Amino acid sequence: MSTIEQANPGMGTHEQWHALAQQLRVDSIRSTTAAGSGHPSSSMSAADLMAVLISEYLRYDFANPRNPNNDHLILSKGHAAPLLYAAYKATGAITDEEMLTLRKRGSRIEGHPTPDVPWVDVATGSLGQGLPIGVGIALAGKYLDKLPYRVWVILGDSEMAEGSIWEAMELGGHYHLGNLIGILDMNRLGQRGETMLGWNADAYAARARAFGWRAVEIDGHDLDQIHQAYAQALQQADAPTLIVARTLKGKGFSAIENQEGWHGKPLPPDMERKAIEELGGIRDIHVNVHLPEDRQVARPAEAEPLHLPAYEAGGKVATRTAYGDALKALGVADSQVVAMDGEVSNSTYAETFAKAIPSRFFETYIAEQQLVALAVGMQVRGYKPYASTFAAFLSRAYDFIRMAAISRANIKLCGSHAGVSIGEDGPSQMALEDLAMLRAVQSSTVLYPCDANQTARLLSEMNDRPGIVYLRTTREKTPVIYDAEEQFPIGGSKVLRQSESDRATIVAAGITLHEALKAYDMLKSLGITVRVIDAYSVKPIDATTLRAAAQASGRRIVVVEDHWPEGGLGDAVLEAFAGSDQRPPSGPLPTVVKLTPTHMPGSATPDEQLEAAGISAPHIVRAVQALLA
Repeated sequence: MSTIEQANPGMGTHEQWHALAQQLRVDSIRSTTAAGSGHPSSSMSAADLMAVLISEYLRYDFANPRNPNNDHLILSKGHAAPLLYAAYKATGAITDEEMLTLRKRGSRIEGHPTPDVPWVDVATGSLGQGLPIGVGIALAGKYLDKLPYRVWVILGDSEMAEGSIWEAMELGGHYHLGNLIGILDMNRLGQRGETMLGWNADAYAARARAFGWRAVEIDGHDLDQIHQAYAQALQQADAPTLIVARTLKGKGFSAIENQEGWHGKPLPPDMERKAIEELGGIRDIHVNVHLPEDRQVARPAEAEPLHLPAYEAGGKVATRTAYGDALKALGVADSQVVAMDGEVSNSTYAETFAKAIPSRFFETYIAEQQLVALAVGMQVRGYKPYASTFAAFLSRAYDFIRMAAISRANIKLCGSHAGVSIGEDGPSQMALEDLAMLRAVQSSTVLYPCDANQTARLLSEMNDRPGIVYLRTTREKTPVIYDAEEQFPIGGSKVLRQSESDRATIVAAGITLHEALKAYDMLKSLGITVRVIDAYSVKPIDATTLRAAAQASGRRIVVVEDHWPEGGLGDAVLEAFAGSDQRPPSGPLPTVVKLTPTHMPGSATPDEQLEAAGISAPHIVRAVQALLA
């Protein structure tokens, strides 16, 4: 039975679908013309695909967007947001008046979808991200929730040139995600002309099949073919489906249909009137979307009390090892914790979690964009994902991290093998820009532990921390200097050495904290007392402690870090002294010296690397002496 309500109940399903599709086109035109910007032509090409989907196949409770049984609809071609909002209007989720606030200041109906709209799972608009995130949601559905919801992803053909799409195709096939359905709106025209493959549906289908997907080629404006393709997709249990739908950009208005030069251009008012007339006028069709089945999420394993690993002070343990141990402890204590890694789990030590809790560990192989997307998808379903790889390789996924912040996603990232201290592997494996990269993400948290006990405690602090949380770990074993019961609140720091006669302050974190402690002993033997601060919370930085230290030590600060000079710990320290509208500067600014690598490193031992980079203890001593001089 049709789920569409309209003025003529005698119309058959095919006519009802057509009328709804025309309404979606008209409303996409109306909203973009009212906005004076937007993408009506890209919305119009997929209107038939959307009409059949929401009226017959989508299972969704718009009154309860957090219903765990809901299907998930991701508009990967986020610039076609007018189509999505037109669909929301048709379902009654938003009013016509709100739909017409598209792109207006203060409206949640933004130029590209974001979770400010409660029925949007993730932000899209940076192309190539919807399908990888869909893989994450589908994995959660099949392997964790064990619920029959489907993940529908509407794709644009331009974004099929993105490598991240094929990372998703590969992993979706590998994990046999029969609950994942990609709908490719193959309208041939991109922003500046024809796409790479144009209307070569056979090529798209062959590529999908090569990755283990079932591919169906259809006319994307033939409503019966769309209906049959969706029905076939629902029958797939062990393979995802890609529906390759040949469409026309601007479908329905002859003046722009299949014409170049109309990408991202609203129709002027005179053309808007002609288009609405050609499309049959303004309609007010309402769709009663089918509700999902009422099933229970798979019961999680019984949680146990949290028992973090403890390491004996005076020993040597790599912080990456402690990450794996602590992650396992968190996973045992919290059934919502999941982990994923990019085929380096025996180096990041995520393998400790994988061996102990294999049902909640997911391998993405060497596909860092998919790694982060998997985490974003998992958190849509309320899980707490920890994604790990070498810190250097997270740069490959930076756009996914940036978009995760726009999605208001709660994910944890661990980057190991950071800095020159990794030694002989050389610069391709050394993350020397990761602190800057992650600090620049809106509302992110950046942590850099120096020993194993601190790592374990920080992991516990991370677990319920909202937003993008990044933990930087070190390859080399470092001395355990803290007791296992020591607490490390995010936004804090530790003053490890101080006196009333301090003449300067050394600020360090991670590997360089141990060099700072050596430098303290060397300076003390020369009759120079200094303060040493472990700034393990790089963002938010402990401005209060830094300001007090500067005041007490002659306003002289040396910051030493295993990171390029731009954007790392040194800049975080400087920002602690800068004024803002909430916090005025306090007195004269201190003199700050930054010790950082400045030349491209080669291969050498870890100690040789620290010395060559100018961040070893002797260099710190000389910097303090020069500052005092």
